[in-house]
Amino acid sequence: MDQELFLKTFAALFAIMSPIANLPVFLALTSDRGPAFERKVAFTLLISLTAGSVVIGLSGDIILKVFGISLDAFRLAGGFLILLIALDLISGQSTKAHHGSSKEKENMNSQDNPAIYPLTVPVLLGPGSISTMIIFRGQVHDTSQEIAYVAAVAAAIALLIATFFAAPFLSRFLGETANSVMSRLMGMILAAIAMEMMTSSLKVLLPGLA
Repeated sequence: MDQELFLKTFAALFAIMSPIANLPVFLALTSDRGPAFERKVAFTLLISLTAGSVVIGLSGDIILKVFGISLDAFRLAGGFLILLIALDLISGQSTKAHHGSSKEKENMNSQDNPAIYPLTVPVLLGPGSISTMIIFRGQVHDTSQEIAYVAAVAAAIALLIATFFAAPFLSRFLGETANSVMSRLMGMILAAIAMEMMTSSLKVLLPGLA
């Protein structure tokens, strides 16, 4: 297994999906209906995130080819988008790309079952995480890298769902300070990954900069 690809993919998805930072969002949408409803939503999330990741992994390259977009051009745009998300995390703000505008948030709160919308899309499978999956999937060229990519996505989803299943327990110990520290730490990691994406793509698109 390609450990470098595994670590980069896992770190990027973990930082964007950010289980601890998104735990308050999950609780805000589910806690008033009891632990059984929280478990139901978490299980539905497991299915929807897995299905969504499979679709993205299989169709990402096809979408780029249909629109005539090179992987390096997409990686540059994706890196810029991920950098914006990272800056929002560092500044302690929720990004509109994943958490919606104020009008969208009103609609989110009115959903009977928030597992698909808004938790799967756009909170967890938003532009940033979709771009990350397509970019790293495009770097897969052999079996060891395929295993690393699948393992990284599976590990990120598993950790996220485990956090949500443990939401009633974790909510007693994780306060605003923990969320703030985790958000900024994930933001720094994500910013570094985004810069590496952008510089790598620029070296290919503009060889004179190398």
